[in-house]
Formats: sequence, structure tokens, C-alpha cells
Amino acid sequence: MSNTTETKTAPPHGLPPQDKGGPLARFLKATELDTRLLGMLGALALIWIGFHVYGAVFNGFGAFLTPRNLWNLSVQTSSIGIMACGMVLVIVTRHIDLSVGSVLGFCAVVMGVTQVYILPPLMGVGHPMIWIIAVVVGMIAGTFVGAIHGWLIAYRSIPAFIVTLGGLLVWRGVAFLITSGETISPVDQTFKLLGGGPYGAVGEVGSWIVGALGCIAVVVMVLNSRKQRTRFGFVMRPIWADYFIGGISCAAVIGSVLLVNSYPWPKGIVKRYVAETGIEVPAEGLFISHGFAIPVLILVVVVICMTILMQRTRFGRYVYAIGGNPEAATLSGINTKWMTVKIFALMGFLTGLSAVVASARLGSATNALGTLDELYVIAAAVIGGTSLAGGIGTIYGAVLGALVMQSLQTGMVLIGFDAAIQQIVVGAVLVFAVYLDNLYRKNAK
Repeated sequence: MSNTTETKTAPPHGLPPQDKGGPLARFLKATELDTRLLGMLGALALIWIGFHVYGAVFNGFGAFLTPRNLWNLSVQTSSIGIMACGMVLVIVTRHIDLSVGSVLGFCAVVMGVTQVYILPPLMGVGHPMIWIIAVVVGMIAGTFVGAIHGWLIAYRSIPAFIVTLGGLLVWRGVAFLITSGETISPVDQTFKLLGGGPYGAVGEVGSWIVGALGCIAVVVMVLNSRKQRTRFGFVMRPIWADYFIGGISCAAVIGSVLLVNSYPWPKGIVKRYVAETGIEVPAEGLFISHGFAIPVLILVVVVICMTILMQRTRFGRYVYAIGGNPEAATLSGINTKWMTVKIFALMGFLTGLSAVVASARLGSATNALGTLDELYVIAAAVIGGTSLAGGIGTIYGAVLGALVMQSLQTGMVLIGFDAAIQQIVVGAVLVFAVYLDNLYRKNAK
């Protein structure tokens, strides 16, 4: 009687391993889609459709799924989304930052004072460098504050909760002392464009250029993924799966372009623009598209840069290593203390950038700017799949979480819910998200 030895061989390139699951399981395995991502997209679709139907039934008009509301929703999400990208790193490494809202207000005040009181007497009103210097000063201020927090946490062994809770109070108070409670305005006109609005958008042609670049980037990423899998001998996705992912991604990009280009300038601004430029208005009227708002493009750049940082660099690998097991990371030679300083400094930098968007959109600077933003940023990261236990989190998940949070807020405002009910809903959603995270981690074990 002869003994036979069964050997397992890797499937040929282009063919995934055989899966005995159902069609849906095989589809998910072939496309390698993140089930959490699909769940968030499904929840987001339900929120959008629910608010729209509610408005149509009870108010006589569904105002949620309109180009105007979705365009404004994208702009409103930008500030929270930028900070959520940094909060992912903080939470992944088992820390928390409760100070981001106050730091945002502080950075906004610093930029306001710089461009309204300090630079105009030195450089002249309307100097083209004023807004640039103000932006740089604001982001430096945020980075400095974040580095101080990180140093206290890492080198003085003060818990992040206490340091940032103190920062929440300290930086809000400092902002109040700087302004004496007054609103600083008017800010530089070019600076205001960074907050969106009809003039703070790239228009129809610019949006199609952005869309074309986005589709090219999708194709390059799909081709590069196949190249890397071939190079390192990994199992290849089926060709149809790559086509599907690339097609869906390009369709989403093109759909976004069509959406933002379908939202026209308000009639009053169009009339003012015609009067200023002296252009001829056609008989059917003048339709000028908003296109992508500048804050949204800033968020997109931040997401791309942060994703590369987390997935393609040693810094990102260290972040996940520290979150997975801080003691093992230290023993492996990672300078966890210095990494903590850099992570909080990066959080401060992104908070300063978010302050640029928020204060530019408001057109002024006030010490109250960013109040309670820390709660929405943390909620966005957690809803997006970042585990409070550390070691797990994605940038795109945090941005989707920010979009979910802002969609809830916007929808409740549109259907007439008061502020108290909005806070109840946001708090309940945050608790439910953490509960789902716990269930997910238990089932994954």
C-alpha cells in the first residue's frame, strides 16, 4: 500500500483560489473589497435616501438629494474630514486628542490677527503674499501646539486624555485672550476663496480636468497593483475584478464631476458677475457651474498624501506597529516616544489646515470657531472603522465617517430637528459605532 502526499500549489496567475462559498462570498474574495467600506457606503445611502424621502413626504419637497445640498455637504465635510485623517493616527496608536476643536479656533485667530492687524501695515492692504503668510503661520502654530502635546505625552508620561483635555481649555482661553472675544474681519479676499463659495471653486472646465486626472490615477493604480503582484508572486485578482474596480471608481469620479457641474451660481451673483465683466448674456440665461469647491480638493490632496504615508512609508508601518503592540514596537527598535511627538505634531498641522478652510468659509476668525469639533472628528474616525483598542484604522474610512456625521447633521437641519435632538442622534450613533467595532473584533478572532 503506497502513501500519497497531498501538495498545495498556488493557483496560476489570474485565477483566485477556489472558494466554496456562495456567489457573494466569491465576488468579495475576488474583488478584495473591504466589507466595512461597503457597510459604510450602504449606511450612507440609507441616510441620504431616508432624509430625502422624509422631506418629500412631510415637507412636500425632497431637498437632500439635490446638487445644491450635496455640494454644500461636501464643503461642510472638508474641515472635519481633514482633521479626521490625523485623528486616525492618534487613535491607532492608542491615544486620543480632545483639543482639536480648540486648537482650530486658536489657529484661526492667529491667522486672523496676522492678516488683519499685523501684515497690512507692514506690506500694504491687499498684498498678494498676505494670505500665503497667514496660512503658513496658522499651520506652524497648529504643528507647534501638537508637538507640545506629543512631548508632554511621550516624554513626561502624562496620559493623552489629560494633556488634550487641558489643551481643550487652554487654547480656547488663549484664543479668547488674543481677540478679547471679538470677531476678526474682514480677512484677505484671496484667503476667503479657500473656504469655497461660487468664486472658491474651480468651475466646469477645472472639474473635468480634475475628473480626468482622477480616472487616469485609477487606471495607473490598477495596473501598478497587477505589476506589484506579479513582481512579488502574489495571487492575482481576476481580470474582470480589476475591470470592475476600475470601472466603478471611474464612474464615481465622473458622477461627482457631473454632480458639482450641475449646481449653478446663484442668480444674484451671476448678475453681479455680468455687471463686472460686461459679458453678453444669452437669451436662455447664463448658467455658470460651481464645479469642485477648493476645500474639497484640499481634502482630496490630504487623503491621498495621508494614504501614501500610512501604506507606503516606514512611518506608517511604525504607526500600526505601535498601535498593535507598543512594548513589542519599542523592543524592535522603534523610537515610540519620538513617533508620538511626530504623530501629534502632524495632527496639529492638519488642524491648522482645517482652520484655514473653516475660517475662510466663515470669512472671519473667532475664538468660538471649532467648538465641539473634537467630538465630530473622533466620531468620524471611529465610525470609519478606527478601533479605540489601537492598531486598526484607514484614512478613507475616516473621511467616509466624516461624511456620515455631516450627512446626519445636514439632514436633521433640513427636516427641522432642533439642536437637542441632533446632539442625541450624534451621541447615539457614536456609541453604536463603538459597539459594532467591538462585535467586529470579536468575530474576527
